[in-house]
Amino acid sequence: MTATPSAPEDRPRSHHGEYKVPGGKLVVVDFDVVDGELSDVSLSGDFFLEPDETLPAINRSLTGLPESATAVELSAAVTGSLPPDAVLFGFSANAVAITVRRALAQATSWSDHHWDVIAPTVLPTQVNVALDEVLTEEVGAGRRNPTLRFWDWEEPSVVIGSFQSVRNELHPDGVARHGISVVRRISGGGAMFMEAGNCITYSLYVPQTLVDGISFADSYAFLDAWVMAALEKLGISAFYVPLNDIATHQGKIGGAAQKRLANGGMLHHVTMSYDIDADKMVEVLRIGKEKLSDKGTRSAKKRVDPLRRQTGLARTEIIAAMMEVFSERYSATPSELSSAELAAARDRVATKFGTEEWLHRVL
Repeated sequence: MTATPSAPEDRPRSHHGEYKVPGGKLVVVDFDVVDGELSDVSLSGDFFLEPDETLPAINRSLTGLPESATAVELSAAVTGSLPPDAVLFGFSANAVAITVRRALAQATSWSDHHWDVIAPTVLPTQVNVALDEVLTEEVGAGRRNPTLRFWDWEEPSVVIGSFQSVRNELHPDGVARHGISVVRRISGGGAMFMEAGNCITYSLYVPQTLVDGISFADSYAFLDAWVMAALEKLGISAFYVPLNDIATHQGKIGGAAQKRLANGGMLHHVTMSYDIDADKMVEVLRIGKEKLSDKGTRSAKKRVDPLRRQTGLARTEIIAAMMEVFSERYSATPSELSSAELAAARDRVATKFGTEEWLHRVL
């Protein structure tokens, strides 16, 4: 007796992807790949879409595209299929593109990875900065699991952005008077004034597939969603101020920076103010009127509202809460720096991060 073939709509598709839009709805896509092209694409989810005929139009726009299509190309195809009166609520053309890329295993989600967490370890600031480069390379090369690492240090420091000028960012008298160690990191962004115990600094080392299809701007909030949940648990309602500031209604509490490497690794790191000495900060950093012009405040000291005042908690308690939320959300496990990673970082200090050439590469 010959079995009756399943109807096309009943056959399981060979590719299935899901993407929960941050603050939005779930997007699901199923399709086959035939001769290198997407076939029988079926989009679904708990989003809202008007008019009804827009859904088959989106499916048709994706069917026939090469499986090598980039997120930009997929998003453009969806956008081009939308009628003038289309309304997408809870998702976007870009969200559809991310979902397709995930189905093709060209984009990944948090749950696709095993995550490690490294607790704070006291190290020289130069070594902390060098580790950011070393561990990002290790994750990109597949030799280390994606990792969250908390910094710790003893010497008062300023970590400047990759494209900042030492001369323009620092008061040399203040640097000398307060014994500040000045280090340049690999990511862009602004200077970080860091005394022992006055900041909470962490670094995420991730594969770039995690943010595939997500815009540069949106990737900041995406990678720090767990932090917002941890702060909420501590009674702090925090939010992102584009591009890279973390704030509450009482003021700024932190800032983020990123760097993408050619081998597919990505660094996302954040410094949050716990108990900053604002008077000393302005003696060390040059924070001019132009920097403050779009911040709605006249004083650099008023820009930062430390976590100690807002929570009343010890710094160690806040870090413990952050590690707990991250570990629970992403099933992360404790990890440590290997001797090889530490040796590589110290070598990187000697050849790069501790040199005058690197520190003063921007005049």
